Amino acid sequence: MSIRHPIISVTGSSGAGTTSVRQIFEHVFRREGVNAVCIDGDAYHRYDRAQMKQAIAQADKDGDHHFSHFGPHANLLGELQELFRRYGDDGTGRTRHYVHDAGEAEHYGCPPGTFTPWEDLPGPSDLLFYEGLHGAVVADGYDIAGHADLKIGVVPVINLEWIQKIHRDRTSRGYSTDDVMTTILRRMPDYVRYICPQFTQTDINFQRVPTVDTSNPFIARWIPTPDESIVVIRFRNPRGIDFPYLLSMIAGSFMSRANSIVIPGGKLDLAMQLILTPLILQLVERKRRAG
Repeated sequence: MSIRHPIISVTGSSGAGTTSVRQIFEHVFRREGVNAVCIDGDAYHRYDRAQMKQAIAQADKDGDHHFSHFGPHANLLGELQELFRRYGDDGTGRTRHYVHDAGEAEHYGCPPGTFTPWEDLPGPSDLLFYEGLHGAVVADGYDIAGHADLKIGVVPVINLEWIQKIHRDRTSRGYSTDDVMTTILRRMPDYVRYICPQFTQTDINFQRVPTVDTSNPFIARWIPTPDESIVVIRFRNPRGIDFPYLLSMIAGSFMSRANSIVIPGGKLDLAMQLILTPLILQLVERKRRAG
């Protein structure tokens, strides 16, 4: 953790909705004039798209049917931890980009499914913002969570998470439902070992819970809308959180525990801005005073 070079980490599994949360953060950064370096967790996968297919095929041949992006062997967790450490020390570090699609390929000049070359972070900056799978890992000798100043978990209940992943992968990647189901089953052991434990390390969790039937996510035709959901927001340390203010500002909200507030799903954007803006500004103000 660093006063001079703060780090915000948003973590959640594939299909959890971390990309939407990233857009909310970027909106706050623009509105408040915060110069943030944004890091995509996909940049720290060990293999590009073609290499990952080969690695999975080899793992299957070796009898390992659970090799996945969720586990440490398919990722560069050492390099990610080193990025967090270096940025916390002096505001520097190196990263790259994973090219997801043709639009990004045109922008970065690399084919889809590959990585751009490693490069130094632009600087100076007010803070580092990470969004990906492993922003709060504490396992196998890694302590990435220990380097982050503000850790956010994005955690839909698991059936909703699967529905979101199935719809995304079928729509944008052309996968069949059976393909996605195979991926979900392959990732399950690593999900339990490396993804779930992170949410005990996070400072705030946002968990979306559908209020419609999602009992069989593999036949769901639609993703439940925000108006068909509630969001449970859990604070690891509720001290300093102005719950009466949040309850007055977010219509339909209520306290479910001393450290948790429940809001209508359609109010997530508002709630995140109300909760996160002062926390972001506190980090930036601490940095400026220290500097």
